Amino acid sequence: MSEKGAGIPYSRLIAIADKLLEDADDDMVCLVNAIDALDEDVREELLVSDQLNAYQVFYYFFRTEPDLLVQEQLDLEPASSLVRGLKLDETDLLETFFAVKNTKPVIVISDGDKIVATFSGTSAYRQGREFLKSPAYHII
Repeated sequence: MSEKGAGIPYSRLIAIADKLLEDADDDMVCLVNAIDALDEDVREELLVSDQLNAYQVFYYFFRTEPDLLVQEQLDLEPASSLVRGLKLDETDLLETFFAVKNTKPVIVISDGDKIVATFSGTSAYRQGREFLKSPAYHII
């Protein structure tokens, strides 16, 4: 599942995810803490697997909740789809995408033809939203 092709057996990944989700019982902070406690290789594999959904991974990386509509959309997508990226939002003429590249969260803003801005790391979502609020992007 991971981009690097880690060798975590699928059955082990399922068991780990089931335990995490059962213990967290819909408490995102508890889930985040449990994911943080995993070995790095297991965590990296889990964050781009079909065992978590894209919202859980979004919350893990950014520790914030997106708009309800975006949250519902991410809830329906497996985390494995983040390897290629998911459209989060469309504002004016720009689209916002969320992806996981090289185990890091990435927010990409595109005008439909080309990438206008890219933000990486745990502050990427906040930076992307600030970019969209900036009057400078309206000049495009």
